Amino acid sequence: MRGKIVLAGLILGLSGMVAAAQDRPTVPRPGDVYCSGMVTSESVPQDTYVITGEQSATKITFDEGDYVYVNKGSSQGVKVGDEYSVVRAVKDPIGIEWTKWEFAILRKMGTVWEDEGRVKVLVVRPDVSIGQVEHSCDYVQRGDILLPFTERPAPPLKSEANFDRFAPANGKPLAMVITGKKFQKQVGNEDVIYVNLGNAQGVKVGDYFRIFRYQGTQHETDYQTPRYSFDMEFHSAVPDAGIYGFGSVPKKYNWSNVPREDLGEGIVLRTGPNSATVLITFCLREIFPGDYVEIE
Repeated sequence: MRGKIVLAGLILGLSGMVAAAQDRPTVPRPGDVYCSGMVTSESVPQDTYVITGEQSATKITFDEGDYVYVNKGSSQGVKVGDEYSVVRAVKDPIGIEWTKWEFAILRKMGTVWEDEGRVKVLVVRPDVSIGQVEHSCDYVQRGDILLPFTERPAPPLKSEANFDRFAPANGKPLAMVITGKKFQKQVGNEDVIYVNLGNAQGVKVGDYFRIFRYQGTQHETDYQTPRYSFDMEFHSAVPDAGIYGFGSVPKKYNWSNVPREDLGEGIVLRTGPNSATVLITFCLREIFPGDYVEIE
């Protein structure tokens, strides 16, 4: 009887694993593709925008299903059924760098454009149109820019089963994690990051980046004991710090001659001239601005 119970348990466990494998997406979800945002130095047309919307006396933001008013109509070529992507240029509201050079590199990458949703035109008048928010990533507001909607590719995802957490450098182009979507400073699985390598450097949608960290560089702004992982001796790492270590080594090691820490990988969803929008598909632990990426 006990053997039958064990066998039944194994069968159920295996069937659960098979079901999980079948449920795993083979391409990024539409919400990831169309709400990923991007950083670009290219000019973005800003002549079509949201004026306001229905119930504007009491509403300043608009969500899925709400009606909004577009500043162009039939006189400017707008037709019923036209669809627009809603985007907005955004800046970090906090203004605190997590790592050195973060803001300087971001400025060179270009402007951060946040995806807000999609609007479909339902009614057209000579100089104004009425559209409905068909999909919202966050919320739509007055002044948001409308761009003609275009389909975005959904590149195939690969399994993380063969991820090598101790892979050495492969000699391919390197870049840095500059920030996360909405300027997140800590990101993980299924989050979006922006890196400073783009189509001008040969990056394409569907490319994979390996994400890694050099140990002991100390570029981040969080509190840390200097060289904690390298110089801890019998008494203390820093004179008079009162922090006691466990063991010691006869030679002090520099961050550049110890193995790097491979953290995860991600797939490229969009590119600008000097930037790429990357969806993290797998990671071992949290990722921060200042971590590095290399093309796989």
